[in-house]
Amino acid sequence: MAITFDKALGIHEHALAARSQRAQVLANNLANADTPGYKARDVDFQSMLKQATEASQGEGMARTHPSHMDVSGSGGSPELLYRTPHQPSLDGNTVDAQQEQTRFMRNAMDFQASFEFLSSKFSGLSKAIKGE
Repeated sequence: MAITFDKALGIHEHALAARSQRAQVLANNLANADTPGYKARDVDFQSMLKQATEASQGEGMARTHPSHMDVSGSGGSPELLYRTPHQPSLDGNTVDAQQEQTRFMRNAMDFQASFEFLSSKFSGLSKAIKGE
């Protein structure tokens, strides 16, 4: 029985990609905190992860003929959602810099946790291959 990376690494591979994309969106929000009329955006991490795992497990739609369109969604960008502000500013900007920094740091910590887990998995796999 062959071991694939999907089986060995689990969901953390997809979590790293989703966290990286979310970090870009949150950083963009922080960069535009003083831009009049800018609307804060975010991605739904749970739906991104669900979509990625379904695509890797073969659930959902599959291409049964080469001329069919690829609808797996694995290569597309995540759907950007607008955030509902707690207190929008007078110039129409909905970015709360403190909230965005908190979200960005939380996302960074979650990214680091998944990265550490993957690092330990690779270390374990490497030891198993070497017979240590």
